[in-house]
Amino acid sequence: MIVTTTQNIEGRKVAEYRGIVVGEAIMGANVFRDFFAQITDVVGGRSGAYESKLQDARDAALNELEQRAAALGADAVLGVDLDYEVVGDSMLMVSASGTAVVLG
Repeated sequence: MIVTTTQNIEGRKVAEYRGIVVGEAIMGANVFRDFFAQITDVVGGRSGAYESKLQDARDAALNELEQRAAALGADAVLGVDLDYEVVGDSMLMVSASGTAVVLG
């Protein structure tokens, strides 16, 4: 499965559009991670705990996107857009959307 943010793939033509696909992931951050992230914020630097959690959420959203495209018979997803949101006090949401296509 080719997943790209571009609207086309060089040297390939879109033979068929299968529709918009979306993958979402919501991940909670636990109390201890929140506490240590606050300390990092006070003293400066990057919060490795949150970066890791964000990567997990992004991977899960993209994996779901690919699965939904495959279920439609697509072999690529074009124009992928990633959106990030905070839900509640400590939930991270990542949404990935794009157009499922069959390449010629």
